[in-house]
Amino acid sequence: MSAFAICIITLIGLSVLGLPIGLAMITASILYLAASGQDMSLAAEQLLNGLNGSYVLLAVPLFIFSAALMNAGSMTDRLLRFCNLLVGRFRGGLGHVNVVQSVIFSGMSGSAIADAAGSGKLIIDMMRRGNAYTASYAAAITAATAVIGPIIPPSIPMVLYALISDASIGYLFLGGVIPGLLMATAQMGVNTWMAHRHGFPIAERVPLRELPRLTWDALPALLMPVILLGGIYGGVMTPTEAAAVAAAYAFLVAALLYRSLSLREAYGTVLESARSTAAIGMLIAGALAFNYVVASENIPTTVRSLLAGYELSQWQFLLAVNILLLVLGCLLEGSTILLVVVPVLIPTAQALGIDMVHFGVVVVVNIMIGLVTPPYGLLLFIVAKLSDSSIGAVTRDSLPFILVMIVSLAAITAIPDLVLWLPRQFGYQG
Repeated sequence: MSAFAICIITLIGLSVLGLPIGLAMITASILYLAASGQDMSLAAEQLLNGLNGSYVLLAVPLFIFSAALMNAGSMTDRLLRFCNLLVGRFRGGLGHVNVVQSVIFSGMSGSAIADAAGSGKLIIDMMRRGNAYTASYAAAITAATAVIGPIIPPSIPMVLYALISDASIGYLFLGGVIPGLLMATAQMGVNTWMAHRHGFPIAERVPLRELPRLTWDALPALLMPVILLGGIYGGVMTPTEAAAVAAAYAFLVAALLYRSLSLREAYGTVLESARSTAAIGMLIAGALAFNYVVASENIPTTVRSLLAGYELSQWQFLLAVNILLLVLGCLLEGSTILLVVVPVLIPTAQALGIDMVHFGVVVVVNIMIGLVTPPYGLLLFIVAKLSDSSIGAVTRDSLPFILVMIVSLAAITAIPDLVLWLPRQFGYQG
């Protein structure tokens, strides 16, 4: 049996037995080095070189920390009241509030899970109040709207994609804006249709005279994406520095301005962020070691040669990638796909002349859709628990949203200008 076969069997076997995928990849990589007669310290060398040489990775724990601070403080609650004032007056208004708050919150956290776990509980409770909406529908639209979070900047998955592709994070962030807004618009369309079909109520209207007060209450939270994106695209700070600013700003607003963050809660957010960072860090470390195995076996070149034999066009390749990633998204965690599968596809995409920013946004949208597709869809499990609904009911109510997200993905794939127009306005030459 070859060293690579031993590696793959070990990786699959340990994953099936329940070992975290990061540890499984590290173990399988070490066994590969041992079986192939290489120095096993190469695994540690790959980890250290990959982690120490990637300044951009510092953005991941900082964005996680800023999202935890916003959820611990009252920033999310104030944003929901502001969104309710804007769109809550229409039929199915709380569903629209759910979409709009995800668009705003996406400019702060960069994480779909942070969005669903933070503001998700509040909006689900609002929608269920008085049996206005079924628990499963409230959960389904919450999961679907949380997908927008990592598409509109900032975005943790785009940071990871930049790590493996050397694409510009700033231009990736810009490339996600229009696709994210497109998906939000499609979701609001589905919610409008469902509201009229099922007779969802019109929420009690908030008087317009409340607009100045509610806007003032939400203003510090609303300013965060303005500060972050203005700083990045104004050349004042890098995306990693912007993540540090986001964490500091969220702490100052929650602790000093809103005075809604106690010492106990602050300590809890640090612990929560550390756990999440450790989990992602272990996955990145495993991917770095496993990618050495993939490179040693010349897998990217083999895949590129194999695909070259079929003489695929750009669009045929992108269609194949979409199908592959959507199927894998039903079975695997998104970061695993991003760090293990996508690096194998990048050389072929480059050889076909596909723009790396366009490809990155297409990949991230695929992976985000995977968060709401059964049987693995992590967001489905999170919102089902938050709403006390069954997975089956939540999945059923999620299907219309999944459908329009796939249609949006097709448009983003077929029309690169939906991704590249905004980056080009800021000087991108791709």
